[in-house]
Amino acid sequence: MNNGASATSPHNSFQTHFLDIHEVLPEDEEEEGVIKMEDNKVTSSKKGLQKPIKLRELKRPQRSFNRQVSLETGFSVLGVESKAKDEKKVLRRSGRSFGGFDSANRVGAEARKGDFNIFRTKSTLSKQNSLLPTRKEKEMEAQRVEGATGLNEPVNKSVPVGRYFDALRGPELDQVKDSEDILLPKDEIWPFLLRFPINCFGICLGLSSQAVLWRALSTSPATKFLHVTPFINLSLWLLALATLISVSITYLLKCIHYFEAVKREYFHPVRVNFFFAPWVVCMFLAIGLPPMLEPAKLHPAIWCAFMGPYFFLELKIYGQWLSGGKRRLCKVANPSSHLSVVGNFVGAILASKVGWIEAAKFLWSIGFAHYIVVFVTLYQRLPTSEALPKELHPVYSMFIAAPSAASIAWGSIYSEFDGCSRTCFFIALFLYISLVVRINFFTGFRFSVAWWSYTFPMTTASVATIKYAEQVPSVLSKGLALCLSFMSSTMVSVLFVSTLLHAFFWKTLFPNDLAIAITKKRLVKEKKPFKKAYDIKRWTKQALTKNNSGDKEFNGENKVV
Repeated sequence: MNNGASATSPHNSFQTHFLDIHEVLPEDEEEEGVIKMEDNKVTSSKKGLQKPIKLRELKRPQRSFNRQVSLETGFSVLGVESKAKDEKKVLRRSGRSFGGFDSANRVGAEARKGDFNIFRTKSTLSKQNSLLPTRKEKEMEAQRVEGATGLNEPVNKSVPVGRYFDALRGPELDQVKDSEDILLPKDEIWPFLLRFPINCFGICLGLSSQAVLWRALSTSPATKFLHVTPFINLSLWLLALATLISVSITYLLKCIHYFEAVKREYFHPVRVNFFFAPWVVCMFLAIGLPPMLEPAKLHPAIWCAFMGPYFFLELKIYGQWLSGGKRRLCKVANPSSHLSVVGNFVGAILASKVGWIEAAKFLWSIGFAHYIVVFVTLYQRLPTSEALPKELHPVYSMFIAAPSAASIAWGSIYSEFDGCSRTCFFIALFLYISLVVRINFFTGFRFSVAWWSYTFPMTTASVATIKYAEQVPSVLSKGLALCLSFMSSTMVSVLFVSTLLHAFFWKTLFPNDLAIAITKKRLVKEKKPFKKAYDIKRWTKQALTKNNSGDKEFNGENKVV
């Protein structure tokens, strides 16, 4: 008996065991399989067939697999998994990966174009009921939307600040990474208001600061030898005023119709700083008012009207920097953060012109304290920890805006360009020279509206140089003031011509604003293999251990018998 048992026992530890691995079907498919199996059993019983039909013998989709894996090796048929590790899926950022936007999945014979209503203001959605699909289409659309992984969360929720850095790239964070998808289709032209960014207020910054510069050139005793006519200041002031009105009306329409897109720009770590720009422009226009239009003394209500909104927005932003959290300064600091600082110095200049000296000192102190913090944060390393591309390299010119405005403000408060004003001016002058010597920063660039915001730092440095030449008159100081003023005016003229060409001739000034259409969470991730190698190895080891222990117990029973 012992010999017979030992002859049939699987005592050989080197015997190969195979295990069938099949795909686990979803619950719906399992239920259909059970129903089909019962029907097959009834049919087979009628035909006299007693052979049971297994579930895995039913018809499966093309993506199913049926493999035999050796328990001893565990890796014989998993070679396909290694290929999946090397393949990274690159999205086209077309907005077509969402179930609700793909034209192939839409209801009806006629496929509608991109649905831009997700960014519309909530109050305007009720007016569009007549344009909405039928009830049947709504039900099918809702079922398809529920199946989409990225549309489960409403669009109007704020996007985390870290998400912008993960999904976007570039110094302005306006370019979508290849591994990300967007909410709107990229291959369609979006409505104009959706493509109109708040960065357009940078155009107003450049023109209004030029009005201040040419006022200084026409009235300063240091540049009296140039005989600059005041009509240049008047022309630039009127042009800046017309530009501010047109840009403000356009963006106000965007706030009315696409307020959800405006909210996304507010939560954007770069564009949030441009919400300060309209009020800085207004203060620039008040400071650069032509002498022929300027009253004997500006009314303090002008300062209150322009500085009030700026101050309340400043409390909000500075509170986020100070209190910490996801929007603390070390997380969101970028060169455009100087826009939220330089307005304090511009407001101090305007306060001194209306006669409120103490208010001017108060704003100057706030601005200088936060400038030091922002300067140190950015000087150490940008928050993205990445080298800036060639496009828009002159973002570094924002570094010279705050110290230049601080020197002018201090001289305006104390009516003298003393030691503190000169200290700030020398800091700005050194940063300016450090940019000029790097010619490669200004080569191979791509034009965009954001370039306008980098002109007013050059203009502010020119005005500070003119004030310095008034206090220290010499050939060197006057020549430096003339040189910097010429560079600033040339840059503004080139950008103005380029803007006109891109807007009316090439019609490429306002491309699709992809930065506001990113998803709150990353929808598509890199495909992971079905089973990792170390998991297979561990599972194989456990199976072999159980098999060997079973063999030992079986042999022990045979010996006892």
